[in-house]
Amino acid sequence: MTGLRPPAPLLYLPIVEAALREDLGRAGDQTTEAVVPAGATATAAVVAREAGTIAGLEIACSAFGLLDERIEVDYLAADGDAVEAGAVLAEVRGPAGPILSAERVALNLLGRMCGIATLTARVAAAVEGTGADIACTRKTTPGLRMLEKYAVRAGGGRNHRFGLDDAVLIKDNHVAVAGGVGAAVAAARAAVGHLVKIETEVDTLEQLGEALEAGADVVLLDNMSLDDLRTAVETTGGRVPLEASGGITPENVREVAETGVDVISMGWLTHSARTLDVALDVVL
Repeated sequence: MTGLRPPAPLLYLPIVEAALREDLGRAGDQTTEAVVPAGATATAAVVAREAGTIAGLEIACSAFGLLDERIEVDYLAADGDAVEAGAVLAEVRGPAGPILSAERVALNLLGRMCGIATLTARVAAAVEGTGADIACTRKTTPGLRMLEKYAVRAGGGRNHRFGLDDAVLIKDNHVAVAGGVGAAVAAARAAVGHLVKIETEVDTLEQLGEALEAGADVVLLDNMSLDDLRTAVETTGGRVPLEASGGITPENVREVAETGVDVISMGWLTHSARTLDVALDVVL
């Protein structure tokens, strides 16, 4: 995929290392140490057992090098690629013991990220031609947000906030405590710097009017009907980007996109993604 850049190793290596430490535990890989002769070498293929979109290949395979820097990896696919079942994604060569010890961590990370990318690609294809972007949310696995959001990008989606510090997103509970949409937007505008975007969630067309009058930069239309979404687009007239969210699935996403909203955010991309079936097969 053109322009797709993986996170810097400085950001993802601590995640991979933590996963290896969890798996190796206190005593290390007792099975491999008992069964695999010292000095044995191997060549293994990372294989996609089913069709899907690739994400996190180099990230996942970094697990091998963390256990033994002598291990070499040749990549035969790239993040963002759509592959068929049986495709060889990479070849791993080097000391057999560390390859086998890192296998599960590498496959867990790769399968998770490819699953998210595959589902994102499916949804992005469903709205093609409408002008709507597909975005993820903060409904991610604790500790894996950076990897999961990268997988969304690999599948052709866009990222929403990475965390609470990215931008202001006024939700319904903020509105309730602040005393209304207008009051919440005004308070946020007075508190943050000029480079910070302010988005507010609205549940009704009346609240949309309040948000526009208060000067929100983006408005999130939460759980609105298709008719209300169309009315919101017409009412706003392109003054600010409109984001639809809530209750959106692959089955109804096209209908939502055709209302004219700019962004469709779906927690489903990450919280309901099925892991893609990937494997490591020793070939020599």
